Amino acid sequence: MKTTVKNVCILLALGTTILSSVCAEASEKIVTIGTAGVTGVYYPAGGAICRLVNRGRKEHGIRCTVESTGGSINNLESIRKSDLELGVVQSDILYHAYKGDEIFSDVGADTKLRILFSLHSEPFTVVARKDAKINTFDDLKGKRVYLGPPGSGMRATMDELLQNKGWNSKSFASVVDLKSSDQAQSLCSGKIDAMVYAGGHPNGTIQQITSMCPTRLVDVSGPEIDKMIAEHPFYTHALIPGGMYVGNAKDVKTFGMRAELVASADMDESTAYLFVKAVFDNLDNFKTLHPVFATLDAKQMVRANEAVPFHAGALKYFKEKGLIE
Repeated sequence: MKTTVKNVCILLALGTTILSSVCAEASEKIVTIGTAGVTGVYYPAGGAICRLVNRGRKEHGIRCTVESTGGSINNLESIRKSDLELGVVQSDILYHAYKGDEIFSDVGADTKLRILFSLHSEPFTVVARKDAKINTFDDLKGKRVYLGPPGSGMRATMDELLQNKGWNSKSFASVVDLKSSDQAQSLCSGKIDAMVYAGGHPNGTIQQITSMCPTRLVDVSGPEIDKMIAEHPFYTHALIPGGMYVGNAKDVKTFGMRAELVASADMDESTAYLFVKAVFDNLDNFKTLHPVFATLDAKQMVRANEAVPFHAGALKYFKEKGLIE
């Protein structure tokens, strides 16, 4: 007979303390949050959520774990396939996945996607080496650039921006693919002239790059950006405050998205409720777990998405607390 931990727990119910601990873990329900690379904001965001959920492990029997992934698109694909229970994703990529358009036109709409709550804003950020003579977004033409990992939400957002400007990959001298860990060195060594990044601020990756060599955060504004924001509910004007990074004293105008914690409608209501409750009941603590969370407030985190509905478990909590009607 095949012996499993469950069998051992049943047969040796009077076992040692160590065995009791093993049995308790075996009975836990594991819920995994897909994030992104470990150097960005999504990974620590997932860790912060799990930290609060796991405080009550003994009471509710759920253990939250974090997985580093390829980012928004990877997380949405994994939720669709039931390989992940939860994912942190960009609001624009979530919208397209729910509608089944743009980059998701081949696989179709995933109308089971549900939002638990919103997290931080994610300004679209362009960082250029100061000697590359890039003062505006239009100056990127003819330059060597890094546009984000292929298949990532960041790259998809950049592709939409290029389409609105009437550009494509041939508008640049070269489009260089890099590991996330190589971005800073590649920019400062001259392998690339500029790179794009979408994430909350202050941001560890941007802090590292701006500290390594003279850089400039570039404005991403103009008629094309205004048109994108007017046409899409998931985009908004954004500002990166001056003085946040070395050598960048002036405010930088750009546009941005929001990070959303997302699940499938197949997730049971009690589990979704528990995750929302763990964060919102401890929001003051949560805001201290990463600098980008410092300005979060509950009403902002339950701002309704015009396309993707909230999970039933999240709605239950929000109504109980009077956050929505």
